[in-house]
Amino acid sequence: MKINDNVIYIGVNDHQLDLFEGQYDVPNGMAYNSYLIKDEKTAVMDSVDVHFGDEWLANIEKALGGASPDYLVVQHMEPDHSANIGRFVEAYPDAKIVGNAKTFAMIKRFFGTDYPDKQVVVKDGETLSLGGCELKFIFAPMVHWPEVMMTYLEKYGIFFSADAFGKFGALDVEEDWACEARRYYFGIVGKYGMQVQNLLKKAAALDIKTICPLHGPVLSENLDYYLGLYNTWSSYGVESEGLFIAYTSVYGNTKKAAELLKEKLEAKGCPKVAIADLAREDMAESVEDAFRYGKLVLATTTYNADIFPFMRTFIEELVERGYQNRTIGIIENGTWAPMAAKVIKSKFEKSKNITFTETTVTVASALNAESEAQIEALADELL
Repeated sequence: MKINDNVIYIGVNDHQLDLFEGQYDVPNGMAYNSYLIKDEKTAVMDSVDVHFGDEWLANIEKALGGASPDYLVVQHMEPDHSANIGRFVEAYPDAKIVGNAKTFAMIKRFFGTDYPDKQVVVKDGETLSLGGCELKFIFAPMVHWPEVMMTYLEKYGIFFSADAFGKFGALDVEEDWACEARRYYFGIVGKYGMQVQNLLKKAAALDIKTICPLHGPVLSENLDYYLGLYNTWSSYGVESEGLFIAYTSVYGNTKKAAELLKEKLEAKGCPKVAIADLAREDMAESVEDAFRYGKLVLATTTYNADIFPFMRTFIEELVERGYQNRTIGIIENGTWAPMAAKVIKSKFEKSKNITFTETTVTVASALNAESEAQIEALADELL
């Protein structure tokens, strides 16, 4: 696949993987992107996962017609992008490796050597000439590893964005970008909103016409849409009007309460009410929805003087990723000593700008007239 006459896609699609990073379900596979820039000198942008080294090297050979590349630029050291550095060195012993000081420290940890005779160490804002064009290196620490740098090819307006603007899913599968990009962002990058904001400020100074991420499709149209979503996500803003109800239920009574609230909200005109059973649905998608909407309702049972384990894990996932600027309602259930509301509030103590509704629904084992009235009041307050 050509980005243009001088920039060629040489990445691979992975349909063998079931869980990305051992935790994120990827039913449509994963893409490990790599690019080749042809000029007086040639540069390969990143490598691919260890299982696809043969295919990647064959892609390089085909793109260059048997010639040898001059540089391997290492923007990110996660193994799904760096695992084949050693094989590249074996195949092209005269090529140089371009990275920053933190890159080479990590290369030594992973591979036992930092290739001292091949190093081209760059600093933030420095450039590397390929002859007719220059690579400008833009450091983006903690988006989402400390060594991450991105590369701007000014001649063509191409921004090689490392893991930023990436998504789950292989490139030979058609699917909506935002859904899987949102799940990817909040699962993997979401904690580092401030660092992403810093990156967006740097990107705003560039004339970007094409974004080439390390996962997902090349973006060359409607870039304001993608940049705008990243700005909303990284500033912890509200993307969509509506509300998300996340629940856990042991014997079905808390589920009934959550579903009753959904019915009442929809009857009262709430534009969107998403709902998920945390024990049975994908946790990463629930995290995604919690960040997508401005209001969240947590419905759970008291369990061992705490809250149900899946709810505890869910809240920990949110807090770890900097959950903020949201309104939270609570439905608690307890047969003899309901404690869920107290426990939930304590878990958000260090979160910024969290507002709890005045109404807390308390279900004493099963719904009754009193708890149904509380659900009615909670629906009114949320709207």
